[in-house]
Amino acid sequence: MSSCRVGLRLAACLLNISEARKKCIVENIAKAALLERNGQRHPEISVLNVFSDPEYNRSVITIAASIDELGNSVLAACLEAFQSIDMEVQEGIHPCLGAVDLIPIYPPSGVGVEECGAVARSLAENLVLSVPGCSVFLFGEADLPEKRPLVQRRKQLGWFTRRDFSTLKSDLGAAPARRCGLTGSQSGFFFRFGF
Repeated sequence: MSSCRVGLRLAACLLNISEARKKCIVENIAKAALLERNGQRHPEISVLNVFSDPEYNRSVITIAASIDELGNSVLAACLEAFQSIDMEVQEGIHPCLGAVDLIPIYPPSGVGVEECGAVARSLAENLVLSVPGCSVFLFGEADLPEKRPLVQRRKQLGWFTRRDFSTLKSDLGAAPARRCGLTGSQSGFFFRFGF
């Protein structure tokens, strides 16, 4: 991805998935983020990093693209993740609630946090339409009008104390299904790239 273009409107997603022990699954999810709908590699989308922790059984895939392309890229990766990860058999020491656990979207260059929030909300809406059993909670700029932070939402959901999905209430979608779990979608600030 070229960073020398004037007016680059870059956004990044640190896609958190509940899988790290099966490398092929993690790689397929990262590859899905890079492809256009026709199956060809998208020239303006990059996977910058994949970090996997086998003990936690959690991976974070860092995806960067223009704000206009990021939503579709992350949606493709999420669809692959929901197809490949079954929360009914997922094990790991990290508390997680979903096959796709978190979808944080950040504005490193030329994009406002509000615009990232709109992308995160649109992505969440597309997920519940595309994945049977998918349910989403919103936080940060995607959680309008409250804009509740992740820490508050985690406490409300009992993130670190339970995995009983039957008592969870999502913001979008039906009650969380055991296979998919509950996904968090948000936007906010965390860093700035030096582009």
